[in-house]
Amino acid sequence: MQYDVKDLKLAKAGRLRIEWAEKNMPVLRLIRKQFEKQKPLKGKQIAACLHVTTETANLMVTLKAGGAKVALCASNPLSTQDDAAASLVKDFGIPVFAIKGEDNKTYYKHIKSTLSLKPQITMDDGADLVSTLHTGRTDLVKNIIGGTEETTTGVIRLRSLEKQNLLKFPIISVNDSKTKHWFDNRYGTGQSTLDGILRATNILFAGLKVVVCGYGWCGRGFASRAKGMGADVIVTEVDPLKALEATMDGYKVIPIDAAAKIGDLFVTLTGDVSVIRKEHFLKMKDGAIMANSGHFNVEIDIEGLKKISKSKRKTREFVEEFTLRNGKRINLLGDGRLINLAAAEGHPATVMDMSFANQSLAAEYLATHGKKLQKKVYPVPETIDQKIAKLKLEAMGVKIDQLTPEQKKYLTSWELGT
Repeated sequence: MQYDVKDLKLAKAGRLRIEWAEKNMPVLRLIRKQFEKQKPLKGKQIAACLHVTTETANLMVTLKAGGAKVALCASNPLSTQDDAAASLVKDFGIPVFAIKGEDNKTYYKHIKSTLSLKPQITMDDGADLVSTLHTGRTDLVKNIIGGTEETTTGVIRLRSLEKQNLLKFPIISVNDSKTKHWFDNRYGTGQSTLDGILRATNILFAGLKVVVCGYGWCGRGFASRAKGMGADVIVTEVDPLKALEATMDGYKVIPIDAAAKIGDLFVTLTGDVSVIRKEHFLKMKDGAIMANSGHFNVEIDIEGLKKISKSKRKTREFVEEFTLRNGKRINLLGDGRLINLAAAEGHPATVMDMSFANQSLAAEYLATHGKKLQKKVYPVPETIDQKIAKLKLEAMGVKIDQLTPEQKKYLTSWELGT
């Protein structure tokens, strides 16, 4: 078996953490039991480009239990947990190509190594795997039934491919599942982003002016958590509806140009490029801190920051201090990469349970229905969303009401009125 991980000696620690995560993933555990019996993925090769974490490890084990042959690489150079990667190789016999801190050349080498499996199904988080298939490895496309996409950034790229009629196989947007983005993006990103910033800096949020760039589901989640910690939260947006929602949620909404002058901490969660730029760096306070929680490290213009700086130094493990030519110091966290995985452990297993339940059931759906699908980006079927929500409630011991026959009739009729 081919693989490329940091050190197999880390496997013992990784196995323990994988088991710990599994305890908090009851829905995925139920799906695994079902997969073990039914083997819905038997004979299928699945190439996955995801954050290599303990939660992802449980997803890989579930897919393998379903009969699939799987291979995994990282979807971000800084998001790999080396002990989890080692355990997947040593304890579960799953090929992994991922090392935390790998350079760009190694990152794409690992993607190509994963694709050597000649997959029929792809799993992506950011669409780098699919992008590689559409450029450097088009010879493999003929084998592929379809793929899944985990995150907003990836869905944006894939919809662009679809719009230009360039998408070569169907994709299920796991990100758009309600049991994914309502919870993973909001509660997962909200907590893990705050966790990553705290681990990197040990700053006090109470009284801090925190600028949240972007008020999508991830921005909502982080803004809520920062506010709960006592921060004075400011939101910047380009979408009128999201800006209106942020305003009615009680946040001050101003342009980034104005926010740059007053913010203490800036966090980007937009999925777009150059959200914070040279003109904003120059207006920031001495000692301002910047972090990104979007998928790629493009939201903060790092090259622009370097050009206006006279020096830089590493002050903490995940903190780089840039001294601008005007004498001000600006701190960048985690090289501008997603801070919740660069400096912390990513989302808690409890919320990833639903996201990876979606991935598992979407893979099963592709295995049985994929050949009937067109070359488009599809939502997760509503039946899967509902099933996961019900299973999660059961696991949490939460009971809900059932519609009476009278209520069902009322909701499906037009005759009953005033």
